[in-house]
Amino acid sequence: MSQENIKRSIVKTVSWRVLGTLDTVIISYLITGTLALALSIGGVELISKMVLNFFHERTWNNIKWGK
Repeated sequence: MSQENIKRSIVKTVSWRVLGTLDTVIISYLITGTLALALSIGGVELISKMVLNFFHERTWNNIKWGK
């Protein structure tokens, strides 16, 4: 079985997080009513979840179960 290369994992991670962060910013703005706070929440979430997702994908790429 071929493994997904790191560049593909990075591109998938970034594209998914951009979409997810837009969602978080919109929800944060609707809840707080403050754009600056919503953007702050989205910024922290963007970085933390990209890192978590990258390692999550790479870990699952090495698990044989279900392949």
